[in-house]
Amino acid sequence: MDERLRRLRIGNLALAALHAAQAVLILALSNDFSLPVTGAFLDGPPGVTPIGDPETLWEARLGPAVAAFLLLAALDHLVVALPGVHRWYERNLGRGVNVARWIEYSLSATIMVLLIAMLTGISDVAALIGIAGANVAMILFGHLMERTNDRVRPTDWLPFVYGCVAGIVPWVAIATQIVLSVDRGDGPPTFVYVIFFSLFALFNSFAVNQWLQYRKVGRWRDYLVGEWGYLVLSLTAKSLLAWLVFANVLLENTTP
Repeated sequence: MDERLRRLRIGNLALAALHAAQAVLILALSNDFSLPVTGAFLDGPPGVTPIGDPETLWEARLGPAVAAFLLLAALDHLVVALPGVHRWYERNLGRGVNVARWIEYSLSATIMVLLIAMLTGISDVAALIGIAGANVAMILFGHLMERTNDRVRPTDWLPFVYGCVAGIVPWVAIATQIVLSVDRGDGPPTFVYVIFFSLFALFNSFAVNQWLQYRKVGRWRDYLVGEWGYLVLSLTAKSLLAWLVFANVLLENTTP
Protein backbone atom coordinates (compact mmCIF):
# COMPACT_ATOMS: atom_id res chain seq x y z
CA MET A 1 0.00 0.00 0.00
CA ASP A 2 2.83 2.41 0.83
CA GLU A 3 4.30 2.06 -2.66
CA ARG A 4 0.92 2.69 -4.26
CA LEU A 5 0.40 5.79 -2.12
CA ARG A 6 3.91 6.97 -3.01
CA ARG A 7 3.05 6.68 -6.72
CA LEU A 8 -0.20 8.54 -6.10
CA ARG A 9 1.71 11.35 -4.39
CA ILE A 10 4.11 11.58 -7.32
CA GLY A 11 1.14 11.56 -9.68
CA ASN A 12 -0.46 14.47 -7.84
CA LEU A 13 2.77 16.47 -8.01
CA ALA A 14 3.06 15.78 -11.75
CA LEU A 15 -0.55 16.82 -12.32
CA ALA A 16 -0.02 20.00 -10.30
CA ALA A 17 2.89 20.93 -12.56
CA LEU A 18 0.99 20.02 -15.73
CA HIS A 19 -2.11 22.04 -14.82
CA ALA A 20 -0.03 25.02 -13.71
CA ALA A 21 2.04 24.95 -16.90
CA GLN A 22 -1.11 24.96 -19.02
CA ALA A 23 -2.53 27.88 -17.03
CA VAL A 24 0.64 29.91 -17.55
CA LEU A 25 0.62 29.17 -21.29
CA ILE A 26 -3.04 30.13 -21.62
CA LEU A 27 -2.46 33.42 -19.81
CA ALA A 28 0.67 34.20 -21.80
CA LEU A 29 -0.74 33.40 -25.22
CA SER A 30 -4.38 34.46 -24.94
CA ASN A 31 -5.98 37.55 -26.40
CA ASP A 32 -8.39 39.69 -24.37
CA PHE A 33 -11.59 38.05 -25.69
CA SER A 34 -14.49 38.46 -23.29
CA LEU A 35 -18.20 37.66 -23.05
CA PRO A 36 -20.86 39.88 -21.48
CA VAL A 37 -22.74 39.15 -18.30
CA THR A 38 -26.11 40.85 -18.66
CA GLY A 39 -29.24 41.68 -16.74
CA ALA A 40 -32.73 42.90 -17.65
CA PHE A 41 -34.71 44.71 -14.98
CA LEU A 42 -38.24 45.73 -14.06
CA ASP A 43 -39.15 49.38 -13.83
CA GLY A 44 -42.57 48.91 -12.32
CA PRO A 45 -45.12 46.20 -11.38
CA PRO A 46 -44.45 42.75 -12.91
CA GLY A 47 -46.80 41.88 -15.77
CA VAL A 48 -47.69 45.54 -16.29
CA THR A 49 -44.37 47.17 -17.01
CA PRO A 50 -42.32 45.43 -19.68
CA ILE A 51 -38.85 44.25 -18.76
CA GLY A 52 -36.20 46.50 -20.23
CA ASP A 53 -33.58 45.49 -22.76
CA PRO A 54 -30.62 43.53 -21.36
CA GLU A 55 -27.80 45.67 -20.02
CA THR A 56 -24.19 44.55 -19.87
CA LEU A 57 -23.16 44.41 -16.22
CA TRP A 58 -19.56 43.44 -16.85
CA GLU A 59 -17.35 41.65 -19.35
CA ALA A 60 -15.91 38.28 -18.34
CA ARG A 61 -12.50 37.64 -19.89
CA LEU A 62 -12.13 34.04 -20.96
CA GLY A 63 -8.34 33.75 -20.69
CA PRO A 64 -8.23 34.33 -16.92
CA ALA A 65 -11.34 32.15 -16.47
CA VAL A 66 -9.67 29.22 -18.22
CA ALA A 67 -6.46 29.77 -16.26
CA ALA A 68 -8.49 29.89 -13.03
CA PHE A 69 -9.91 26.37 -13.30
CA LEU A 70 -6.50 25.01 -14.31
CA LEU A 71 -4.81 26.74 -11.36
CA LEU A 72 -7.46 25.49 -8.93
CA ALA A 73 -6.68 21.94 -10.04
CA ALA A 74 -2.95 22.59 -9.75
CA LEU A 75 -3.42 23.92 -6.21
CA ASP A 76 -5.50 20.91 -5.19
CA HIS A 77 -2.96 18.39 -6.49
CA LEU A 78 -0.07 20.30 -4.92
CA VAL A 79 -1.69 20.68 -1.50
CA VAL A 80 -2.58 16.99 -1.11
CA ALA A 81 1.02 16.07 -1.95
CA LEU A 82 2.63 18.47 0.56
CA PRO A 83 4.46 17.08 3.61
CA GLY A 84 2.01 16.48 6.41
CA VAL A 85 -1.06 17.16 4.30
CA HIS A 86 -0.49 14.04 2.21
CA ARG A 87 -0.89 11.91 5.34
CA TRP A 88 -4.35 13.45 5.92
CA TYR A 89 -5.17 12.84 2.25
CA GLU A 90 -4.07 9.21 2.46
CA ARG A 91 -6.01 8.58 5.66
CA ASN A 92 -9.13 9.93 3.96
CA LEU A 93 -8.52 7.72 0.94
CA GLY A 94 -8.35 4.76 3.30
CA ARG A 95 -11.89 5.66 4.44
CA GLY A 96 -13.10 6.08 0.86
CA VAL A 97 -13.23 9.89 1.06
CA ASN A 98 -11.37 12.73 -0.65
CA VAL A 99 -12.56 16.04 0.80
CA ALA A 100 -10.03 18.08 -1.19
CA ARG A 101 -11.37 16.76 -4.49
CA TRP A 102 -14.90 17.96 -3.86
CA ILE A 103 -13.76 21.39 -2.66
CA GLU A 104 -11.75 21.89 -5.83
CA TYR A 105 -14.47 20.52 -8.13
CA SER A 106 -17.10 22.80 -6.58
CA LEU A 107 -15.03 25.74 -7.82
CA SER A 108 -13.24 24.53 -10.95
CA ALA A 109 -16.06 22.49 -12.48
CA THR A 110 -18.49 25.34 -11.85
CA ILE A 111 -16.25 27.79 -13.69
CA MET A 112 -16.06 25.28 -16.54
CA VAL A 113 -19.84 24.88 -16.78
CA LEU A 114 -20.37 28.64 -16.66
CA LEU A 115 -17.82 29.06 -19.45
CA ILE A 116 -19.61 26.47 -21.61
CA ALA A 117 -22.97 28.13 -20.91
CA MET A 118 -21.67 31.55 -21.89
CA LEU A 119 -20.16 30.21 -25.10
CA THR A 120 -23.64 29.06 -26.14
CA GLY A 121 -25.05 32.54 -25.56
CA ILE A 122 -26.36 32.36 -21.99
CA SER A 123 -25.44 35.71 -20.48
CA ASP A 124 -28.19 36.64 -18.02
CA VAL A 125 -26.69 36.97 -14.55
CA ALA A 126 -29.64 35.25 -12.83
CA ALA A 127 -29.47 32.29 -15.25
CA LEU A 128 -25.73 31.96 -14.68
CA ILE A 129 -26.20 32.02 -10.90
CA GLY A 130 -28.80 29.24 -11.22
CA ILE A 131 -26.48 27.14 -13.39
CA ALA A 132 -23.63 27.65 -10.93
CA GLY A 133 -25.83 26.73 -7.98
CA ALA A 134 -27.04 23.50 -9.60
CA ASN A 135 -23.49 22.48 -10.45
CA VAL A 136 -22.22 23.19 -6.93
CA ALA A 137 -25.13 21.13 -5.55
CA MET A 138 -24.10 18.22 -7.78
CA ILE A 139 -20.54 18.36 -6.43
CA LEU A 140 -21.71 18.57 -2.83
CA PHE A 141 -23.94 15.53 -3.33
CA GLY A 142 -20.86 13.73 -4.66
CA HIS A 143 -19.07 14.57 -1.42
CA LEU A 144 -22.12 13.50 0.59
CA MET A 145 -22.11 10.18 -1.25
CA GLU A 146 -18.66 9.50 0.14
CA ARG A 147 -19.44 10.85 3.61
CA THR A 148 -22.51 8.67 4.05
CA ASN A 149 -20.98 5.45 2.70
CA ASP A 150 -18.01 3.84 4.41
CA ARG A 151 -17.91 1.06 1.77
CA VAL A 152 -18.83 -1.53 4.40
CA ARG A 153 -22.53 -0.99 5.05
CA PRO A 154 -25.05 -1.39 2.22
CA THR A 155 -24.63 1.62 -0.05
CA ASP A 156 -27.04 4.52 0.30
CA TRP A 157 -27.56 5.67 -3.30
CA LEU A 158 -29.77 8.66 -2.49
CA PRO A 159 -26.94 11.26 -2.58
CA PHE A 160 -25.81 9.85 -5.93
CA VAL A 161 -29.32 10.08 -7.38
CA TYR A 162 -29.82 13.62 -6.09
CA GLY A 163 -26.43 14.57 -7.48
CA CYS A 164 -27.40 13.28 -10.92
CA VAL A 165 -30.66 15.25 -10.81
CA ALA A 166 -28.86 18.47 -9.83
CA GLY A 167 -26.04 17.84 -12.29
CA ILE A 168 -28.25 17.47 -15.35
CA VAL A 169 -29.89 20.90 -14.85
CA PRO A 170 -27.03 23.02 -16.28
CA TRP A 171 -26.77 20.75 -19.32
CA VAL A 172 -30.52 20.96 -19.95
CA ALA A 173 -30.26 24.76 -19.80
CA ILE A 174 -27.28 24.77 -22.19
CA ALA A 175 -28.94 22.32 -24.59
CA THR A 176 -32.11 24.43 -24.56
CA GLN A 177 -30.07 27.50 -25.44
CA ILE A 178 -28.44 25.67 -28.36
CA VAL A 179 -31.75 24.35 -29.69
CA LEU A 180 -33.40 27.77 -29.51
CA SER A 181 -30.38 29.36 -31.18
CA VAL A 182 -30.68 26.91 -34.07
CA ASP A 183 -34.44 27.41 -34.29
CA ARG A 184 -34.16 31.19 -34.41
CA GLY A 185 -30.93 31.62 -36.34
CA ASP A 186 -27.81 29.88 -37.52
CA GLY A 187 -26.96 28.49 -34.11
CA PRO A 188 -23.53 28.41 -32.48
CA PRO A 189 -20.31 27.64 -34.38
CA THR A 190 -19.08 24.07 -34.73
CA PHE A 191 -16.51 24.26 -31.93
CA VAL A 192 -19.30 24.99 -29.42
CA TYR A 193 -20.99 21.71 -30.34
CA VAL A 194 -17.66 19.92 -29.92
CA ILE A 195 -17.24 21.46 -26.47
CA PHE A 196 -20.83 20.68 -25.45
CA PHE A 197 -20.82 17.00 -26.43
CA SER A 198 -17.26 16.20 -25.36
CA LEU A 199 -17.52 17.89 -21.96
CA PHE A 200 -21.00 16.47 -21.37
CA ALA A 201 -19.56 12.99 -21.91
CA LEU A 202 -16.59 13.67 -19.65
CA PHE A 203 -18.68 15.18 -16.86
CA ASN A 204 -20.91 12.12 -16.90
CA SER A 205 -17.81 9.92 -16.77
CA PHE A 206 -17.17 11.22 -13.25
CA ALA A 207 -20.56 9.86 -12.20
CA VAL A 208 -19.79 6.55 -13.90
CA ASN A 209 -16.48 6.37 -12.03
CA GLN A 210 -18.25 6.87 -8.70
CA TRP A 211 -20.94 4.36 -9.64
CA LEU A 212 -18.27 1.77 -10.41
CA GLN A 213 -16.63 2.47 -7.05
CA TYR A 214 -19.78 1.91 -5.05
CA ARG A 215 -20.97 -1.01 -7.12
CA LYS A 216 -17.46 -2.42 -6.52
CA VAL A 217 -17.12 -3.50 -10.14
CA GLY A 218 -13.88 -5.30 -10.94
CA ARG A 219 -10.79 -3.21 -10.15
CA TRP A 220 -13.00 -0.44 -8.72
CA ARG A 221 -13.37 -2.52 -5.56
CA ASP A 222 -10.14 -0.75 -4.68
CA TYR A 223 -10.89 2.91 -3.91
CA LEU A 224 -7.49 3.99 -5.21
CA VAL A 225 -8.44 2.80 -8.70
CA GLY A 226 -11.37 5.21 -8.62
CA GLU A 227 -9.08 7.95 -7.29
CA TRP A 228 -6.80 7.51 -10.29
CA GLY A 229 -9.91 7.59 -12.45
CA TYR A 230 -10.85 10.99 -11.03
CA LEU A 231 -7.32 12.28 -11.62
CA VAL A 232 -7.27 11.20 -15.26
CA LEU A 233 -10.80 12.45 -15.97
CA SER A 234 -10.09 15.81 -14.35
CA LEU A 235 -6.93 16.32 -16.37
CA THR A 236 -8.66 15.28 -19.59
CA ALA A 237 -11.75 17.45 -19.10
CA LYS A 238 -9.86 20.57 -18.03
CA SER A 239 -7.18 20.27 -20.70
CA LEU A 240 -9.69 19.60 -23.47
CA LEU A 241 -11.89 22.56 -22.57
CA ALA A 242 -8.91 24.86 -22.08
CA TRP A 243 -7.36 24.17 -25.46
CA LEU A 244 -10.63 24.06 -27.38
CA VAL A 245 -11.46 27.51 -26.04
CA PHE A 246 -7.92 28.73 -26.67
CA ALA A 247 -7.80 27.46 -30.26
CA ASN A 248 -11.17 28.91 -31.17
CA VAL A 249 -11.49 32.21 -29.31
CA LEU A 250 -8.33 32.95 -27.31
CA LEU A 251 -5.65 32.51 -29.96
CA GLU A 252 -4.24 35.84 -31.08
CA ASN A 253 -5.88 37.17 -34.24
CA THR A 254 -8.67 34.56 -33.96
CA THR A 255 -12.10 35.78 -35.05
CA PRO A 256 -14.76 33.79 -33.13
